[in-house]
Order: sequence, then C-alpha cells, then structure tokens
Amino acid sequence: MKVCGVELKGNEAIICLVNKSDGMIDLPDCRVAKFDITEPSKTESIRDFQFKFKKLMEDYQVETVVIKERVMKGKFAGGAVGFKLEAAIQLIDAVEVEVLSAMDQKASLKRAPEMLRVKEVGLKGYQQEAYETGFAFLNL
Repeated sequence: MKVCGVELKGNEAIICLVNKSDGMIDLPDCRVAKFDITEPSKTESIRDFQFKFKKLMEDYQVETVVIKERVMKGKFAGGAVGFKLEAAIQLIDAVEVEVLSAMDQKASLKRAPEMLRVKEVGLKGYQQEAYETGFAFLNL
C-alpha cells in the first residue's frame, strides 16, 4: 500500500511517499517534497494547488493521503491557509484521504518497529513529520 504523508505548515504542504509491501517499508523517490501556495486568497491558486497535488498522486499511484491533524483552537492552532489546503486535498476524488490524530500517530509509532530518521533514508529534515504520519498510518 502506498500512502502520502502530509504535514500542513503555514502556506505549504510537506509530503513524503511511504510504501508498505510484504511487511517491508520503503520510500519511493518523489519529484516534489512540498507544495507552496503563493496567493491563498485567490480561488485560482487553490485550484492550481489541488490540480498539482492530484496529478502527483495519480502519477505515483498513491492509494491514500494521510494528513497530520492540527488543532483548531488554542496556542498551537493551525492557520486558515492550512485548513484551506486540507479541504482542497480532502476534496480530491481520485484518492482516499485520512486525517490522523496526534494521539493515534503517537500510539502507532510506539508499537511500530524501529523507524529510521529522515536523514538516514535520504529525505530532507523538514519531511520528518510527513514521513512519521505516513509511517504511523501504515502501522495502525
């Protein structure tokens, strides 16, 4: 099963492809590590983001997109742009989209086999959360 872990941060969606086959986890190469949105108040910008994201999921035959849940209230609440991006991803009809809570992610990572750090597997440091989200979902 191939999933795309997503962390929404500010005006960008950081992604990491994670594949689980025969109990083995591997990280397929991906031409994009993050999507930025420059003008989040413009409808065309949101549509462009959604089109590019959908095309990438189709090209890499991703079955499920897993978004790391963000809190809606309080000191660590997600921003409005992040919620727009989340909605744009959730409305893509070509893939299944799941939102993974921090509690479920933590529990899954706790009982999962040893997980490698992103630098050990050749990913960028900022992809750590997206990688952990995809990895945790595959080990639920």
